[in-house]
Amino acid sequence: MSKELPFIIYCIEEYKNQKQMTGKEVIRLFNKYAVIEYIRSFYEALHVTGNKYIVNDIDLYIKSRGAIN
Repeated sequence: MSKELPFIIYCIEEYKNQKQMTGKEVIRLFNKYAVIEYIRSFYEALHVTGNKYIVNDIDLYIKSRGAIN
């Protein structure tokens, strides 16, 4: 198992809880906007931040990929 996998799971769960979404909804969203690849690429910077920062950063990334609120 890669060191990133537990952190990716943590990000999915944290996003789900903060956004009051189902796991299936989060996975669909993350797949659509390649969020898991983003988390993996920026693991070193993200894993030392707080949960609110991580969720906000993911939101900014998704918006930068063209998502409409």
